[in-house]
Amino acid sequence: MAKVRFTETALRDAHQSLLATRMRTRDMIPIAEEMDNVGYFSVEAWGGATFDTCIRYLNEDPWERLRQLKSEFNKTPIQMLLRGQNLVGYKHYPDDVVTKFVEKSYENGVDIFRIFDALNDVRNMEKAIKVAKDQGAHVQGTISYTISPVHTLDDFVNLAKDLEALDCDSVAIKDMAGLITPTAAYDLVSALKEETDLLVDLHCHCTSGMTPISYYAACQAGVDILDTAISPLAWGTSQPPTESIVAALQGTEFDTGLDLNLLTHIKKYFENIKDKYHCILDPISESVDTDVLLYQIPGGMLSNLISQLKEQGAIDRYNDVLDEMPRVRKDMGYPPLVTPTSQIVGIQSVMNVLGGERYKTVSNEVKEYMKGMYGKSPAPVDPEISKEIIGDEEVITCRPADLIEPEFDKFKSEGEEKGFVKSDEDALTYALYPQIAPRFLKGETEEEKMCTHGDDDDINVEESIPTEYTVDVDGDIFEVTILPTGVVEGDDGEEVEYDPDTVFSAMQGMVIKLSVEVGDTVEIGDPICVMEAMKMENNIEAEKAGVVTEILVEPGDAVAVGEGLMVIKPE
Repeated sequence: MAKVRFTETALRDAHQSLLATRMRTRDMIPIAEEMDNVGYFSVEAWGGATFDTCIRYLNEDPWERLRQLKSEFNKTPIQMLLRGQNLVGYKHYPDDVVTKFVEKSYENGVDIFRIFDALNDVRNMEKAIKVAKDQGAHVQGTISYTISPVHTLDDFVNLAKDLEALDCDSVAIKDMAGLITPTAAYDLVSALKEETDLLVDLHCHCTSGMTPISYYAACQAGVDILDTAISPLAWGTSQPPTESIVAALQGTEFDTGLDLNLLTHIKKYFENIKDKYHCILDPISESVDTDVLLYQIPGGMLSNLISQLKEQGAIDRYNDVLDEMPRVRKDMGYPPLVTPTSQIVGIQSVMNVLGGERYKTVSNEVKEYMKGMYGKSPAPVDPEISKEIIGDEEVITCRPADLIEPEFDKFKSEGEEKGFVKSDEDALTYALYPQIAPRFLKGETEEEKMCTHGDDDDINVEESIPTEYTVDVDGDIFEVTILPTGVVEGDDGEEVEYDPDTVFSAMQGMVIKLSVEVGDTVEIGDPICVMEAMKMENNIEAEKAGVVTEILVEPGDAVAVGEGLMVIKPE
């Protein structure tokens, strides 16, 4: 039995799970050299939500972060999490963007690509896998682990065989909700070792409390790699603590050979980091949440919802939302709850409950999902719900990316003409996030202020982000409130009274498109604008017929809950 090796997640998944992905590059670099000396199999330091958060909140170039980290990690491979055809976004991108992104990621410092698809649709992983292999990178194909009436051990093993046939070097079991039991871990790892020649990596979150035991069972089954987080950023919705698992395996046939003294020194550094970001850390996120065993929902989707509903005096809605999530998941054919399907299911569930009617408000992403544009769902979607959402629109059966026209050259030339794209990396940032990237690339994004103990960042981030309800999905924080009102507070704190025929925003977000002009006549249900909220695009529809007499917002405007969008006067 070879020793078990570790992937350290402190620089990506651990702070994504506990600190809403807010750790800055300047807090990573000082400890990188010491981490490089540990002897990890890899350090996960890029991908996932880090790219989005860098440009949306931190005013950091994610490409520069990667380059800086690569200059520090001379011995240890840098690993990234790549969402297959979704890359680091929330929708499918065309093959030319996928190709260029993988090439540039490798060129800038990624050594290991962990590639997954939220639906376990291998067609959505093929392009990224091939390009990464062409670069000479280590490719880790991924099983998005979940429990449902339609997921079986044989399905997971067959997926691993498909990934092996694509020339992957290893396979990861990605258990994002901490659902895998010790028995299931032993059986799945054993089957993968018997049926494939791939290295097997087990990646689990600690939400259910079972994970350390499942890790040991996986060791007994022959697992090659375990994902862990240095202890200050471990437990709860993060991974098991590195030091604890190292100590538990000492003296056994699975002994890692890692130095606990060195890990302890690294631990002390991250204790200070955790303290620095204390205003973001929700203690509930660090706790065991056994509700996940009943509802099979990632812990962050529950823990933050509970705390925020309590603060708002709306805890009576908690059970409604909790009950709605499995129903929405079933409606959608039991997708594993991992980005982006976790956002799609979680946010739709909140909309269904707080909106007062199921599927009254539906994001564009839900519509695309129902049309097959995210891939093949594990089970058929509910036909009645599908018809309600997309009517008689055609459902595709091909690989979704086959229908997407190339876009990289278009975004590059457009960004160069507008003066904010200076490199292929800039062009990729723009292609991935066309709504928020221009502001960042123009240097107009302000770094979100954090709370610390008296240094230059002493403002609590929560004071600068108006919220009513907060939902945490896989470590990403989203704000949503259904509270249209005729009176809101202006910037100076004074009440602003709107025309009684004003259409109000039901959520916090950004206007990305106006669908009407002043003078247009609209009917009930007509789209009037598109808003990006909670990282999903939502068509805002007219709730009454009439004439648009005034438009109160422009594309690019950030709007708060209850803010007026436009005035529609009855004819």
